[in-house]
Amino acid sequence: MPHTIVTDVCEGVADCVDACPVACIHDGPGKNVKGTDWYWIDFATCIDCGICIQVCPVEGAIVPEERPELQKTPL
Repeated sequence: MPHTIVTDVCEGVADCVDACPVACIHDGPGKNVKGTDWYWIDFATCIDCGICIQVCPVEGAIVPEERPELQKTPL
């Protein structure tokens, strides 16, 4: 099951982007409610490896399940 970046918790650190082995993490347009850049995970590409959670320094920014209601996904 893919992981989810919680849009309103993400602070745009982007350690997850470089660590992802399948390049499924992308930058989101604009800023989130915290006024920071944010990222989103392409659920169709994610292989559920968990590396993103391991490298993210922001507690609660990534959850280990597919929760589309927590992640804004640009069309």
